[in-house]
Amino acid sequence: MLSARRMSATSLLFFTFFAVSLFLHAFAGKNYYDVLQISKSATEEQIKRAYRKLALKYHPDKNPGNEEANKKFAEISNAYEVLSDQEKRGIYDRYGEEGLKQSGGRGQGGGMNMQDIFSSFFGGGGSHEEEEETIAKGDDVIIDLDASLEDLYMGGSLKVWREKNVLKSAPGKRKCNCKNEVYHRQIAPGMYQQMTQEVCEECPNVKYVREGYFIDVDIEKGMQDGHEVVFYEDGEPMIDGESGDLKFIIKTAPHDTFRREKNDLHTTVTISLLQALIGFEKSIKHLDERLVSIGTKGITKPKEVRRIKGEGMPLHMSLRKGDLYVKYEVLFPSTLTEDQKTKIKAALS
Repeated sequence: MLSARRMSATSLLFFTFFAVSLFLHAFAGKNYYDVLQISKSATEEQIKRAYRKLALKYHPDKNPGNEEANKKFAEISNAYEVLSDQEKRGIYDRYGEEGLKQSGGRGQGGGMNMQDIFSSFFGGGGSHEEEEETIAKGDDVIIDLDASLEDLYMGGSLKVWREKNVLKSAPGKRKCNCKNEVYHRQIAPGMYQQMTQEVCEECPNVKYVREGYFIDVDIEKGMQDGHEVVFYEDGEPMIDGESGDLKFIIKTAPHDTFRREKNDLHTTVTISLLQALIGFEKSIKHLDERLVSIGTKGITKPKEVRRIKGEGMPLHMSLRKGDLYVKYEVLFPSTLTEDQKTKIKAALS
């Protein structure tokens, strides 16, 4: 009986350690979605297009001798290998890279060779510059999005109304994907004439229709001003081409109490002259509703700034935080009575 209890306790301890390990790695590891520059809600097709675009950009053949580009290409291929597989993606979303290791999945370069992934995706090696250049694409839509300090501190989601042109089928047919086909016609024994003929496919006619819908934009902890949240192929459409991308550019909205500078927060607190001279007990409400003590037993000079370490903004994709800087304004009395002046002289002399 005692042995069974010990085994049960050991199993519980192991499970707890394993769960905590997975949790920490899920947040501390490299974010595959950021590597491919896509959102967590990206579709399979959006993942493919993102990989294609980045793989062509950072391929070693285009960046000879560039170690940073080679490293980036490996990261992109590794991220695509995981996110393009539904089972691996599910494990990664829940447990991160450590979960992939424990489940026997790949991740962290343990799977296919990065060149094999590139070749299988593009159908062989060689240069793909011509293919990349000939793809028609609609315009990107770029929107500045004000995010509150609370959302940037704790994480959140903003619901944004989006209106755009959508391609819809219309009555009739049209010619599309037209191309010139070359063939040879014999005009005499041993003599041929080269001919060119335009060949087109019959396709359904399409037209633009204006539609509106809500988009949920995820605000992650610690996002900086200028951070892009990209919705691939949600920009302006193009007939016989790819749609552009919808990009939200994060901007920190003004706040009544705090001012942000990168990963630090700044605030101003007003105290009385008496508090400045003899000390005080005081706290301020932080962005997550916590009360942070800023009191002191010493003297506080006008315009003095004190740093509270680790109470600033969280660093994006990190467990670390910046600092909070508190500037003190001292409120002087407008007048003093003769009795007050006498007592102050006696106290300070």
